[in-house]
Amino acid sequence: MRNSFLLLAILLLPLFTSAQTLIGGQSCAITKQAVFKKNARIAATAYTGDETIDIGYYKLNLDISYAQKYLKGEATISFKTVKTITDCFLDLSNQMNVDSIKLGNKKLTFNQTDSRLYIYFDYPYAKNENVTIIVFYRGYPANTGFGSFSFGTHGTINPAPIVSTLSEPYGAPGWFPCKDTPADKADSSDVWVTMPKEFVSVSNGVLGQVSDNPDGTRTYQWKNRYAIAHYLISIACTNYTEYKNYFRYTPDDSMAVTHYVYPEYLSPSVKEQLDKTPAMLKIFTEKYGQYPFIKEKYGHAQCKINGGMEHQTCSSMGNFESSLVAHELAHQWFGNKITCKSWEHIWLNEGFANFSESIYAEATGGKAGYQADISSNMIYAKKAIGSIYVQNTKDENQIFNYNRTYAKGSVVLHMLRGIVGDDKFFKILQNYLNSPFAYQSATTEDFQKIAESTTGLTLDYFFKQWIYGENFPVYTYAWDVRPTSDGTTTLTLKITQEKNTTPAYFTMPVDIKIVTASTEFTTTVFVDKETFQIEVPNLKDEVLEVIFDPENKILKNVKEERPALTGVEPKADLVNWKILPNPAADEVSVDFSIIQNTILSISVFDSSGKKIKVLPDEKLSPGKYSRKIQLQNLPVGNYIIRLSGGGYSQAKVLAVR
Repeated sequence: MRNSFLLLAILLLPLFTSAQTLIGGQSCAITKQAVFKKNARIAATAYTGDETIDIGYYKLNLDISYAQKYLKGEATISFKTVKTITDCFLDLSNQMNVDSIKLGNKKLTFNQTDSRLYIYFDYPYAKNENVTIIVFYRGYPANTGFGSFSFGTHGTINPAPIVSTLSEPYGAPGWFPCKDTPADKADSSDVWVTMPKEFVSVSNGVLGQVSDNPDGTRTYQWKNRYAIAHYLISIACTNYTEYKNYFRYTPDDSMAVTHYVYPEYLSPSVKEQLDKTPAMLKIFTEKYGQYPFIKEKYGHAQCKINGGMEHQTCSSMGNFESSLVAHELAHQWFGNKITCKSWEHIWLNEGFANFSESIYAEATGGKAGYQADISSNMIYAKKAIGSIYVQNTKDENQIFNYNRTYAKGSVVLHMLRGIVGDDKFFKILQNYLNSPFAYQSATTEDFQKIAESTTGLTLDYFFKQWIYGENFPVYTYAWDVRPTSDGTTTLTLKITQEKNTTPAYFTMPVDIKIVTASTEFTTTVFVDKETFQIEVPNLKDEVLEVIFDPENKILKNVKEERPALTGVEPKADLVNWKILPNPAADEVSVDFSIIQNTILSISVFDSSGKKIKVLPDEKLSPGKYSRKIQLQNLPVGNYIIRLSGGGYSQAKVLAVR
């Protein structure tokens, strides 16, 4: 096991060159890549499964022989017909041999081929009929060490046997018949596990009953009454020691937090790590809303993996490092309560969980802790190749690529937070989790709609460039000051960005911090072109410093050019324009001249970068023009008026008093 991990770490070392240890999402990514890579169904592609049926329930009754590495199973599966059907299919590996299928007292005919189980009914079932079948099957599930169904040992002295599962993304059909898509979640599930008495068998939900059998085996009956994606159904079986905390979510109510740990591993320091879990539950509940499975449990089952896997209500863990525990816990909201509808949108699971590590760092280490974690993610995000939206779901390195899916996905949320502000950002997440997608599945577009409806902003530009685009903006900025006749100075700031592929140029609100001899203030400019220029008038003191994106809200590279503009105006088709008066109260006049034909647009932005006024685009010939802008009902503060045309933008700060 250790040798396999070292080899894998060496192969993946270029992804993590600046990290000495793998923590949180990094170890999660490597674990899932390993699972996929060693899985027998590596050639499978993400697809919708049989779209003629809607899964409602799974019950797995599993009799496992560790000695023979053998599984006998009864899978009770209920589904509703989406249309009239005479047959359907489930996904099941060819390694699992089906003995029979029953519907009531009848045996159905079936056929197994190409990892599908085709089932034929005696008569047609009409649309919206409920059907329950029992599949009796047996075989040798994939024994990969990391794979969907693993047999192994733990401990160096008298090693103890362990059986565990990790099915994401395509491993579930390796050990039970299912509809192999995250888009179709079952409404509930049961898992019964029968093994020799020395095994403590753990699964999703709450433990209903434990019964000893005449043959010396013991059966654990686990029941889950929340919606669950098939790949989140799991088992973990060994000689666990149980260690328990409680999450008190009201003064009178608490939920068990149960940890199943190797007896040789449960040291005082490990207990100290596990004791942090209730505090994490409190932090995420305050930020995101109530823990989604509050009527059942949360906990961990230690397994032979080097990271973690967010199995619903009981994460499988290779260790209990704090950021990893936070990552897998956050998945209970993002990934389990709402699941990505297809693996192309996996960032909705992993990016959100990785970002939650930063939220935990913020709760325990303040703003500095948050910024340190985000800065680390930005280092990896800048190495990302391709779009966050996964183009090739056949490749595990594409689905679980740390740089792109985890790190850049988390930075996208950080940037969204920077655009909309804390209050609206966390309201977006809460509204998303309480939307019709709760306990269902969602796409990026679904999340975008929630973000837009919550904020009132149009965010299409943001998601198109950051989820479906590539790379990040590379900015250069230069500034200069000049005295004016009234004794003040005007700051001129020029921003350029390098041309990218998709998008050609990024569109982002950018904070600019201006530090003078007596004060400092921040203004926000909306940069969406190759070249952008803004003037800040009426400065009464010497400008000491101009800082681009002072709070590191944007994934970017940036360079300040000094000496700055030195009075040289860039080539432009908008010249000699003024805002009069400035400051103003009720109305301003924008006076300008055009030196060549252009389509001109005039826009007004508030301090957050939100466009609040826009004049109709005009096709203008060379000449002098004046346009009025009404300011009634605008709060006191600084605003930006921008003139754009011919691929060039100029802006000035307007003070409303």
